[in-house]
Amino acid sequence: MNAGRAWSQLPVMERIRRALLSVSDKTGLIDFAAGLRSMDVEIVSTGGTARALAGAGIPHVPVEKLTGFPEMLDGRVKTLHPGVHAGILHRRDDAAHRDTLERHGLAPIDLVAVNLYPFESAAAREGVTWDEAVEEIDIGGPTLVRAAAKNHAFVTVVVDPSRYPDVLAEMRAHGGSTSEDFRRRLAEEAFRRTAAYDAAIERFFVSRAGGNRSGAPRKAADAAELPAMLSISLPRAQVLRYGENPHQAAALYGGFLEKFRKLHGKELSYNNILDLAAAAEVAEALAPRGVAAVIVKHSNPCGAAVGATVEEAWKKALATDPVSASGGIIATNAPIDAKAAAVLDEHFIEVLAAPGYEPGALEVLRKKKNRILLESTRPLEATADLTLRSVPGGILAQTADRGGLEDGDLKVVTRRAPTPEELEALRFAWEVVRFVKSNAIVFGLRDRTLGIGAGQMSRVDSARIAVMKARDAGLELRGAVVASDAFFPFPDGLLVAADAGATAAIEPGGSVRDAEVIAAADSRGMAMVFTGKRHFRH
Repeated sequence: MNAGRAWSQLPVMERIRRALLSVSDKTGLIDFAAGLRSMDVEIVSTGGTARALAGAGIPHVPVEKLTGFPEMLDGRVKTLHPGVHAGILHRRDDAAHRDTLERHGLAPIDLVAVNLYPFESAAAREGVTWDEAVEEIDIGGPTLVRAAAKNHAFVTVVVDPSRYPDVLAEMRAHGGSTSEDFRRRLAEEAFRRTAAYDAAIERFFVSRAGGNRSGAPRKAADAAELPAMLSISLPRAQVLRYGENPHQAAALYGGFLEKFRKLHGKELSYNNILDLAAAAEVAEALAPRGVAAVIVKHSNPCGAAVGATVEEAWKKALATDPVSASGGIIATNAPIDAKAAAVLDEHFIEVLAAPGYEPGALEVLRKKKNRILLESTRPLEATADLTLRSVPGGILAQTADRGGLEDGDLKVVTRRAPTPEELEALRFAWEVVRFVKSNAIVFGLRDRTLGIGAGQMSRVDSARIAVMKARDAGLELRGAVVASDAFFPFPDGLLVAADAGATAAIEPGGSVRDAEVIAAADSRGMAMVFTGKRHFRH
């Protein structure tokens, strides 16, 4: 065959005669090896894989018979040898390659089944040291995988044990060989696996402060260093029913759903997941203030409150906007008891996430067939060092918007300072407003929201909508406070809040018209504090 001929024109390869098996995950190994032997395939194996085959009575050739060297350096060097890689990498259609193998007494390797040292799980283990994690970095395995995948025109590579039955079926269907299309698909999977593996190693190195070998995670401040090259390789966790709209296909990648345990209901949708993330984030942020209930619609909180119980917090949150709450996504930071379940069950709830449920509560809430009940098992914020958004042809990356106010962050800019009660209300409203789409305005008390204006092109319109929503819900804004996620560019938005009855305001400050806004607050007897930190959420 002409060596220059395009691989896409290659016929089905010859029968697989020799396979190299070197696996960390022994799932399905014995059945796979037995299937290969039934088709008269010679098996070459290494280390623990060879021991497992020997224990099952499956004939095999130790890899040292090919290399002429024993495994060495505590297993760090096993297969890194021309006796292995020449057998994998030579082109079967190249006479010079064939002659080279024959001259050196080497033989082809037609199938490579390798899965890698479990670096990801080792690095994620609590308390893992630097040296322990580094020792789990596989060298020979990825080299074998990449070599076989590169030469997929002639070599079948398998990195996933779930593929073993497919490989055997393919071989039986093709007289002991595999088709080029099948080999190409397996090669794609192989390169995807090595890319994910390298990305996991990179993330581990990035997650540790420079030179830190103690196992302590990188400090939040260090995360401000954005990488020059962003590696993203995430496993597909779930294919979703559809995307934002029914005509769009969608899937979830990564470990988001590992933070929740599904107890009841249909599968989560694309929009459910976005709203769930928002609701859970707010509930976590409010945890220092008490038991919280948060209602989210279209990624925006439409009600948030804290109380002594979930029932109390839910009733307060619902009162903010009972119309929008219908079909909402609810998150709490405390378990659902029977009383909370009874009042929650009165409403159309799409998704409910809580740290736990009393048995009686689940019985009540499960009566709605499609209602999705989730148990939150891990916090979200602890893993959010970097946030990503896609744009056509690229990805935007930024460090996470950490909330929280220290006493020194607040600067009183008006003649009147807020009262202790106003100050607590301002802190509560500020905690919520950072999760509302900008331009964002939140009216509230120390334990609940009263009116929320989200996502408007002008801040004054957001203020007007927040007032309208509160009035539509029959809520009184006299004595409330108002939070703005960014500065008031003009006095008009603040005056809308003052006219509605707000007595204090919190905003970042920084406008060229700050003096005018402060003067407007003084003219109405309002207290105002600046935070020096903006919380846009686009």
